[in-house]
Amino acid sequence: MDLTFASISDIAEAVQNKKVSAKEVAEHFAKRIATLDEKLNSFTTKNDQAIKDAEALDARIAKGENVGPLAGVPFGIKEMFCTKGLKTTAGSKILENFVPPYDATVVARLKAAGIVVMGKLNQDEFAMGSSNETSFHGPTKNPWKLDCVPGGSSGGSAAAQAARLVAGTLGTDTGGSIRQPASFCGIVGVKPTYGRVSRYGIIAYASSLDQAGPMVSSVKDAALTMEVISGFDSFDSTTTQRSVPAWSKNLKSDVKSMKIGLMKEYMSGSLHPDVQKTVENSIETLKKMGAEIVEVSVPMSEFAVPVYYLIAASEASSNLARYDGVKYGHRAEFKNLSAVELETFYGKTRGEGFGKEVKRRIMLGTYCLSSGYYDAYYNKAGQVRRLIMNEYLEAFKKCDVILSPVTTAPAFKIGERISDPLTMYLNDIFTTSTNLAGLPGMSVPFGLSQENLPIGIQLTASHFEEQKMLDVAYALESASPVKGKNPHVI
Repeated sequence: MDLTFASISDIAEAVQNKKVSAKEVAEHFAKRIATLDEKLNSFTTKNDQAIKDAEALDARIAKGENVGPLAGVPFGIKEMFCTKGLKTTAGSKILENFVPPYDATVVARLKAAGIVVMGKLNQDEFAMGSSNETSFHGPTKNPWKLDCVPGGSSGGSAAAQAARLVAGTLGTDTGGSIRQPASFCGIVGVKPTYGRVSRYGIIAYASSLDQAGPMVSSVKDAALTMEVISGFDSFDSTTTQRSVPAWSKNLKSDVKSMKIGLMKEYMSGSLHPDVQKTVENSIETLKKMGAEIVEVSVPMSEFAVPVYYLIAASEASSNLARYDGVKYGHRAEFKNLSAVELETFYGKTRGEGFGKEVKRRIMLGTYCLSSGYYDAYYNKAGQVRRLIMNEYLEAFKKCDVILSPVTTAPAFKIGERISDPLTMYLNDIFTTSTNLAGLPGMSVPFGLSQENLPIGIQLTASHFEEQKMLDVAYALESASPVKGKNPHVI
C-alpha cells in the first residue's frame, strides 16, 4: 500500500489488521511534513508526541482493543480548534502563546475514533480572509503553484491535504472557508448543515455561521469523517438531536432519478472561462448519467455578500471583545503597568495583537451594532437572511441538489488582492448564501485551468440532506477528469 495516496479507510483497515503499524504511518507522514512543508508553510505547530501517540495506539491494538474506525489515520487540525497541550493561535498574534487545557468536541471525537494528530494548520487570522494571507504565521502557498494562494481561511488544511502531508484535515466554514480552499487545491471539502457538528472548542468568529467539516482527498473519506464528528453535543445548544446517518456506507453514484438544480443567478455573470467550462462539463456529465437538470432561482442571493459581511462582522465584534490581554494571550508592554489607564491598556494590546483585516471587521461590526444603527444594519441583515433561506427552501422543492461554481476564478497570485478588500470579499459570492441559510455545501474537484490549477464544483443540498449531496459528488468524482492528478510539489 502506498501510504502517501492511501485513503483514510484503507489506512485505518491496514492498521487495525496489523498490516502496517500506526507508528509506521505516523513516521511516514512526519517525514513528508519535514521534507515538504518548508515550501508550503501549512503547519504552524507540529505535534512532538505524534509518534508516541501512534505507539500507544499500536499497544492497544496488540491487546485486542477496538481503537475506532479511523485507527492510526494522521490528521492535521486547523488553528481554530482547541487542542489540549498543542498551541492554538487562530492565526493571530493576540493568541501567539495560547495552549488550551482541553480539546474541541470534534477533535475529541476524532481522537476517540483513533486518529493521530500530526499538528496544527495555518489559516487566515481568526478565519477572516479568503487567501490565507492574513495569518500571523505568514501566507501558506498552493502546492499546485507556489506563487498562488491556497484559498482561505482554511488554506493550511487545503494545502497540507493536497500535498498529502496528512491523510485528513479539519477546516471551518463561515462563508466558504472550507469549500473555496478545497476548490483552489483540488480536494474534497464539506460544510455540513448548521447544527450537524458541534462548535464547542472552536474559536468563535461568527457563531450563527461557523461550522466545522472535513477537508480530505475523496468523497468517501469525507463521509467517513463526518460520521465521526457529527452528532448532538450537550456543550453546544445549537447542535441537532438527529441521529447521524451512515453516509459512507450508503454512498451511490447512480443519479438517474435525481434532479440537479442550476441557480439562474449563479450561472450568468463574469465567470473565468476555465471555471465556466468546468461547470458545463459537470452538467453534461450528470446529464449523461441520467440526472435531470432543472433551473431554479434564489433572487435574494444577490444580497448574500453584503448581508454576510454585516452579520459576520457584527458577531466577530462581539466574540473578539474577550481578547484584551488580561487573562490570556498577547499583552502590550508598559514601563509602569499600574499607572496605565484601562482604555490605553486595551487599545495598545488589541492594536498590537490584531492584524489589519481583523481590525477592519471589528470596526465594521461595532458600527453595525452601535446605538441607532442596529436596526438599520444588523437587524435588517437578519431579515434578509431569512428571506434567502425561504427562497432556498422553495428551490429545493424543485430539485435534490443545486450545482454551481465555487468561485469566479481559479487560485489567484499571492499579493494580488490583499490590498483590495472589496475584490477579496466578492470572492465569496457563490459560497456565503449557503452559510446564511444554514445549508450543507461542498466542493468536489472537477477541472484544471489552462495554468494547471484545480477547479471545484459546488454542490448544495437542503437542511440535513447531506446524503443526496454526497451521492452527486460521488458520481462526479467517479467521472472527474482530474481524478488521480496531483500537485507538482508531491
